[in-house]
Amino acid sequence: MKKILFVMNTMGRAGAERALIALLKTLPREEYDISLLVLLNRGEIFDEIPDWVTLLNKHPDNRSVLSIGGRAALIKTTLRCFFYHLRGFGLLGYLLRNFILQLKKHRVSLDKLLWRVIANGTKVPDGTYDLAVAYLEGGSTYFVADFVHAKKKASFVHIDYEKAGYGRSLDLDAYSKIDRIFSVSKEAGESFCRIYPEYTDKCRLFRNIIDTAWIKEQSLKKLPASDPFAKSTAKYKLLTIGRLAYQKAYDIAIPALRLLREEGLDIDWFVLGEGPLEGELRSQIAREKLTGHFVLLGSKANPYPYCRLASLYVHATRFEGKSIAIEEAQVLGKAIIASDCTGNREQITHDVSGYLIPLTAEAIASSVKKLLTDTDKLHHFEQASKQVNLAHSEDMKAFYELL
Repeated sequence: MKKILFVMNTMGRAGAERALIALLKTLPREEYDISLLVLLNRGEIFDEIPDWVTLLNKHPDNRSVLSIGGRAALIKTTLRCFFYHLRGFGLLGYLLRNFILQLKKHRVSLDKLLWRVIANGTKVPDGTYDLAVAYLEGGSTYFVADFVHAKKKASFVHIDYEKAGYGRSLDLDAYSKIDRIFSVSKEAGESFCRIYPEYTDKCRLFRNIIDTAWIKEQSLKKLPASDPFAKSTAKYKLLTIGRLAYQKAYDIAIPALRLLREEGLDIDWFVLGEGPLEGELRSQIAREKLTGHFVLLGSKANPYPYCRLASLYVHATRFEGKSIAIEEAQVLGKAIIASDCTGNREQITHDVSGYLIPLTAEAIASSVKKLLTDTDKLHHFEQASKQVNLAHSEDMKAFYELL
């Protein structure tokens, strides 16, 4: 029986983690001995890992990665690297050099700086695997490349590599040790290859696996009567799912809602997700006098009833690899408005299965108003979403080739 090791950064409620769970369920359990190691031993969906997968983390912590405790776990892992494994001191020059580079770009990202430290501070599993898979860029890729013993190694790219802040300085020579690089969209692969043209021959397309039956089943569950979404009496309810981070452009969505309400539309906008910008966004919501109308609901174990009940789904982001939230909205037959950016363009055909729009408050507001007041168009987009093909069984061939 072939042995496969998957390595993941965290197990929080995010798109890549959900896609990993779906992939684990797809692999034939009778053919593969599958293990999973999570670098930062924290996240809400450990319980969703199939029971035939061996979890190498001894005491998985089901709390949020983005909570105060999650930050403490990050610090603990970092300190373990420095003072227990004694691997961290050699990275001081690396950390300083990349911190200065991030300062020059005005985008300091602590998690990206520390992923290599965390990778260096993680205990290496015993034995040799037939295949080791880093399911995310950053820490898991560095760990698989530098420490895991495996006959073949693969890594996944889920983002627009150029815009997300990764690059040669952070990665060092990690990808030279990877046999196959899977990107979740064509544009994500093209972005990666613009930074690493020498690895073009290693790259393959592997689109996210979506558990459509499970999503539909979960969407039918009732929301608590006390939930702000359920309590809202607005005629229209917009939904966005994603981390409260710069990439997701909520700072543009908030004034878009103000414009819509100033035009007399009875709309509330709900956001599912946690993240470092929560405080800033709450302040902006208050300044725009949208408290109670632009609502940050936090992370939810089951986001699908919100999506099923929403008037439409809005995904106005600065960049993407490929949005699992969009695919889940399509499973549930929602009309979608998305920004015209990497990843989104492969999921939405403008004016056929949704609207692709410029990332401005005015464009968002105009498109939302146009769609909500044109019921024929809204219904057309909903039907188009239901017909999107989200099964890409042919992508598995490149994965199985490694075995």
